[in-house]
Amino acid sequence: METKSQDSIQDDLKDLLKRCPAGTYEAALAFRQDKDISQIETIVMGVIDRHLEPEQREILSKSDDDMRMYEDLGMDSLTMLEIVMLVEQTLQVSIDNEELRDLRTIGDVKAYLSAKAKGEKPPTRSKTYRIEEIASLMPHREPFLFLESVKIDGDEATGTYRISGNEYFLEGHFKENPVFPASIMIEALGQLCVFFLLKGESSSLTSKVDPSTIFFTSCDGVKCRRICKPGDELSLKVRVYRIRHPLACFKGEITVGDERTSNAEEIKLAFDYYPVIDAQESSPLVEAGNHEGTRNSSTSSNGSSQKEAEAETTPRFVKYVPEN
Repeated sequence: METKSQDSIQDDLKDLLKRCPAGTYEAALAFRQDKDISQIETIVMGVIDRHLEPEQREILSKSDDDMRMYEDLGMDSLTMLEIVMLVEQTLQVSIDNEELRDLRTIGDVKAYLSAKAKGEKPPTRSKTYRIEEIASLMPHREPFLFLESVKIDGDEATGTYRISGNEYFLEGHFKENPVFPASIMIEALGQLCVFFLLKGESSSLTSKVDPSTIFFTSCDGVKCRRICKPGDELSLKVRVYRIRHPLACFKGEITVGDERTSNAEEIKLAFDYYPVIDAQESSPLVEAGNHEGTRNSSTSSNGSSQKEAEAETTPRFVKYVPEN
């Protein structure tokens, strides 16, 4: 009976891993039989290799733990899901979709699966977002969205944007000499600040921010040190240093490789929260930015009408117009 059970395990693994490189099956069998955690790296790398194209395999063979699955290896989300499903079956573990989203590098995947196989809590990581998630959340849209990936860690957000050379404004900036405008670099930093307001977990944000209420108000201490051209990848970083509704202040900088490109000592945005609805009132009017959720009555204390009371308590935002 025991022999039959072992034969069944071997047959299942052979079928699962039949197109994986040599050594993957043997490592999986050792893991199943002896719970040999040291085999996880061989299993994971073998499963990844199986799902790659020849040119991607060559890149993987020269990789280290810092290689990014999507950006460097060129993997798409569907392929990643196929890899995860096969790893789940092989290691007999369950991988949470939310946790999976934050696995960006080969090292992340190895560490996560090793913890899962040991029954330990996976290491905590900063929240990361790819272009699809960014585009679904931001009020900005193509061709005026300058974030391709974002990572949020505490009060800091980092992002990337690669200058493709196809940006519409490069045709006229400048003729036969495309230069990425410094003003657009600051715009990219501002967009990273917007994303932080939408997805950051600062204790100063007491409710969910409404993206339609976020507007740029001012930017001080701006310096630009390097010309950026097509092919350059902008590494953006902003850090919040003060949030007091309805204003949020950040510091930001951009680098290309090891070169500092531009920085801003203060980027200030105005924002508001989504209205809080009290279901107990038949026609509630709630001040969107009221942290205590105080309701407006149908008649204000000085006897004014409901419409006037709403006008008195609703925050007003004006789009920033730079001085001449």
